[in-house]
Amino acid sequence: MFKKFDEKESVSNVNVAKSSVVKGIRNQILEQYQHVEDYVDQILPKKEALKVVKCHDHIELYCAGSGEVLFFRQREGPIYPTLKLLHRFPFILPHMQVDKGAIRFVLSGANIMCPGLTSPGAQMTKVGKDQMVAIMAEGKQHALAIGLTKLSTEEILSKNKGIGVDNIHFLNDGLWAMKGIK
Repeated sequence: MFKKFDEKESVSNVNVAKSSVVKGIRNQILEQYQHVEDYVDQILPKKEALKVVKCHDHIELYCAGSGEVLFFRQREGPIYPTLKLLHRFPFILPHMQVDKGAIRFVLSGANIMCPGLTSPGAQMTKVGKDQMVAIMAEGKQHALAIGLTKLSTEEILSKNKGIGVDNIHFLNDGLWAMKGIK
């Protein structure tokens, strides 16, 4: 999604969200991420303005008053946290760990294949299909990507073939490299 994302070319509009829009976004975040309840005021302070950045391909970025991109979504889909936010609050998403051999492919934007999730260096958290997950790497502390599962954990284990997780946002992609929005 953000492999060829360029701030200068992709951003079309920046608005400060109305309080009703901010309330709706906060409620959707609380609904999607149950573990965030105690931290939502740290992530989205009530006193700070929330900027909505509209981009091409129907992508919306949600930025704090400081300009840091915190969340994004495409069309009316789920709200994804950015990797920078996930590094500060790693418990937001369930973790799926890939083996060392998959790291360079994930960092180049490739989807995560089932064998990379079932090999000896990999670990999986039990999740269902179409679930947001943090992609961790064997031997590393922070997430290297955010993905959406195409198969449940049980299906990944039984099939062990094909794409297990779609790579949505990864380290050093266009969104990661984006500077703060003014």
